[in-house]
Amino acid sequence: QVQLVESGGGLVQPGGSLRLSCAASENSFRTLVMGWYRQRPGNEREWVARAINGGSTKVADSVKGRFTISRDNAKNMISLQMNSLNAEDTAIYYCYCGATIGVYTSWGQGTQVTVSS
Repeated sequence: QVQLVESGGGLVQPGGSLRLSCAASENSFRTLVMGWYRQRPGNEREWVARAINGGSTKVADSVKGRFTISRDNAKNMISLQMNSLNAEDTAIYYCYCGATIGVYTSWGQGTQVTVSS
């Protein structure tokens, strides 16, 4: 099973920025799709963004224009640049991967992002 390790969460003021990273233990068909979900307090897990190896990236409408996902295959890593953060972005952010969109076989442990003044 692919191991995913997230980093970069923390406390930020409204309007600020954070960059999350997720490192995978391998680069294989199991990491063809990598991305992020988040879970806000009292809510279900929500898809945020994905990056396909050698292909496209996509972010959710709720974060479009503020969040950008990128992928570095040489480092088996994805990053999520989050700008113009607001309280609604407070959540635990989980990295995931899988061989195809919608079938995700590995998850990271989650990293807390808190937006508060």
